[in-house]
Parts: sequence; structure tokens; C-alpha cells
Amino acid sequence: LISDIGMPGEDGYVLIRKIRNLKPDLGGRVPAIALTAYGDSDSCVRALESGFQTHISKPIAPDELVEIVANVVASCHW
Repeated sequence: LISDIGMPGEDGYVLIRKIRNLKPDLGGRVPAIALTAYGDSDSCVRALESGFQTHISKPIAPDELVEIVANVVASCHW
């Protein structure tokens, strides 16, 4: 999952908390990346505490995004 943080209505923090409350076999353990324009350290900490595996700031080069996704998936313990 790659989710923006700043979304209308419900932000990415709320979204990932809802996902993490799901049973594992229903997606509760899906690897998740916060992709956001909020690049400060407080936003990073909040994203990780909310349930994302990593936090990346926009803009990001496509090849760098692919590498980050591959690393997050590889680090998952299914």
C-alpha cells in the first residue's frame, strides 16, 4: 500500500489505523508506505507510529520509489 497522508476527509493516518485493525488475513498486515509532502521529522514519526513501515517525501523519482517498495516488501515477515 502506498498512501498519501494529506487526503480530503480522512487522512492517511486514519486510513492506516483502520487497516491495522483488520485481521491479518483481511489485509491488516499489508506493507504500507506513507508518501507525503510533509517531510519533517514529526510527520515521519507520526507515520511510523500510525502503522506505516516507512515515510517518504514527494517528489520522488520513480526508480527510487520502486527501490523503496521492493525493500519494504522484502523486509516483511509474512
